[in-house]
Amino acid sequence: MARLIIGTGDTSYQVIHPFGHLPWGWTYGNVSHVATDSKDRVYAFQRKDPPVLVFDSDGNFLTGWGSGVLFDAHGIFITTDDDVFLIDRDHHEVLKFNAEGKIQLRIGTRERPAFQAPFNHPTDVAIAPSGEIYVADGYGNSTVHRFSPDGKHLGSWGTPGAGPGQFTTPHGIWVDGNDRVYVTDRENNRVQIFSPEGDYITEWRDFFHPMDIFMDTQGRFYVTDQIPRLSVLDADGKLLSRGKTAANPHGIWGDSKGNLYTAGNLDGVTKYTKL
Repeated sequence: MARLIIGTGDTSYQVIHPFGHLPWGWTYGNVSHVATDSKDRVYAFQRKDPPVLVFDSDGNFLTGWGSGVLFDAHGIFITTDDDVFLIDRDHHEVLKFNAEGKIQLRIGTRERPAFQAPFNHPTDVAIAPSGEIYVADGYGNSTVHRFSPDGKHLGSWGTPGAGPGQFTTPHGIWVDGNDRVYVTDRENNRVQIFSPEGDYITEWRDFFHPMDIFMDTQGRFYVTDQIPRLSVLDADGKLLSRGKTAANPHGIWGDSKGNLYTAGNLDGVTKYTKL
């Protein structure tokens, strides 16, 4: 049987789809995002109970949690300490859990959207090395919000539009080791880069509706868009590799071995094993 390979050079991958062996009788819901923890366990965040499904790296099901707490799965971020940050989009909340699914922090006012203020159908969350929390607030708003590690609102930036520092659906977000903030500005077909305070630095283009962004330990960036496609770039935005994905990737994450995982909404989870 032929293998499906995407990418080039040292960013080539064998596609495993679907990924994850669910318990008998279970099916995936709409899987919005995926992430891995320090043990390379894979967390699939879905719009179905239980909202969080946890697998080992071979796809064996370990546990599920979040039922009755999480309503509308969207973004996920897992820290090096295995704190799990989740976006409950239509409840307008960011929630922090430990690896066992116990709530540690809630940010936002449940069921009370706010215009250009936290939150109005937020999309994604990223944690800076300092522990500060950055949230892309992209469906009802066109903003990015910054919070202290304990959830205090420190500031926001962004307005509707297509100019520098403006957004039309800020959808994915990442913060690098120098505290630069990367935002996939979906309908403007670009990734914008900012200082921690929201000062515009530059932007990367040549995307079609970019959905999400992930940075590996070597400083390479992985951007998914709706071609559907995966692009690999260096820290200066130079394109290193590119390939068509097996499913339309909504969220992307990588593990410690260089493997990638994407969440494909109704296509479930796909694993890209590094060759």
